[in-house]
Amino acid sequence: MYDNKKMFILGMARSGYEVAKVLAKHNCDIVITDMKEQDEEKVKELKELGVNLIITDKPADLLDDSFSYVVKNPGIKLDHPVCLKANDLNIPIINELEVAYHYLPKNVKIVGITGSNGKTTTTTLTYNILKEAGLPVHLGGNIGYPMCSLLDSVKENDILVLEVSGHQMHDFKDFKIDIGVLTNLTQVHLDHFGTYENYIKNKVKIFNHHTSNDIAILNGNNIDVLNNTKDIKSKKIYFSASKECDACIKNDAIYYKEEIIKLNEIKLKGNHNYENIMCAVIVAKQFNVSNEIIKKVLSSFGGVEHRLEYVRTLNTREFYNDSKATNVVSTIIALDSFNKPTYLLLGGLDRGHSFDDLLPHMKNVKAVVCYGQTKDRILDFCNKNNITCYKKDNLEESIKKAYELSVDNSVILLSPACASWDQYAKFEDRGDEFKKVVNSLK
Repeated sequence: MYDNKKMFILGMARSGYEVAKVLAKHNCDIVITDMKEQDEEKVKELKELGVNLIITDKPADLLDDSFSYVVKNPGIKLDHPVCLKANDLNIPIINELEVAYHYLPKNVKIVGITGSNGKTTTTTLTYNILKEAGLPVHLGGNIGYPMCSLLDSVKENDILVLEVSGHQMHDFKDFKIDIGVLTNLTQVHLDHFGTYENYIKNKVKIFNHHTSNDIAILNGNNIDVLNNTKDIKSKKIYFSASKECDACIKNDAIYYKEEIIKLNEIKLKGNHNYENIMCAVIVAKQFNVSNEIIKKVLSSFGGVEHRLEYVRTLNTREFYNDSKATNVVSTIIALDSFNKPTYLLLGGLDRGHSFDDLLPHMKNVKAVVCYGQTKDRILDFCNKNNITCYKKDNLEESIKKAYELSVDNSVILLSPACASWDQYAKFEDRGDEFKKVVNSLK
């Protein structure tokens, strides 16, 4: 499909680097651009493969009609000058997942998991269950392992479990999964997609090219999921932690066709996690995984790093790292997970979003400590709603202030409700600093 083509890769990062290596093996003439200097070892490797890496802040000047495709990094906005020029030149815009799809061996089963929240936990849990069952499974996608990086290890009849973002799906053409999971839909990433309608349109592309032989696992209690999947041709399986569905909670247990596991046997807690678990259970059952194996994984799986991750207890104060909470909905989920006095750390990149939706979920919040680009707006929100709030310049100062304020048997929660890019390259760096500071406290 892409052999012997001239390819323009916009943005290096992990996905650009991995797709460049794959395309180089298929005799492509490759230009890759980025605004920042890149790792020397990776640059050397690509150069030896014949890839032309150009560091420039005007990549559109390098694009002309001699290129067959633009391969875009998913995080780059749709109105980027290269994308606009490619459209004018009728050059197709694709991404790393689309390229990798065309080089997969035969009969690979693809499980694609997406949603506004919960997709990383669901993806990790699904992979862990299938792996524990001894199945030939690979983990990849938006979770940090580009699909191109898996191609050398994937064999015929293997299973791919992929976290797929809306950013990635925008550039899908032929990409098709066999089992699609849509955990939920809420208003996030509007800075990238412009409107909620456009965001939803991209999310439901997880079911592109589906027939009645393919499976869609859908949130039966999310009106936007229900309304926007009416016309897909997939076999539909519904889940909900709050009403009866194909997978649901019955008699204090996860139920799917039969009782799978009692809630008190599950290490992860909270209805949002029970719904993530239902998704993983439904997928596992498509591969005939036993309840015993599912129970073994669920009784030991404690969650994903930076997603409501327990860090330590110090002087009866529990510290939780939820740096992945880059939107208000994620922070609401975190707040609803605790019934203890809570000291909440909020702040980060200012996307102009409202914090008002947090208010009904803050009954246990004794104080907010805010920092970063949004700190003034958060302080204003708290003052208007009579919530005790302290403003700091950075995360370290905020942690120390929250610890100073805290009472016995309380929770200190980093769940910022904002992206990290004002002070950190990625949310993982923010979470790592939180853990480093917390573990240094005396």
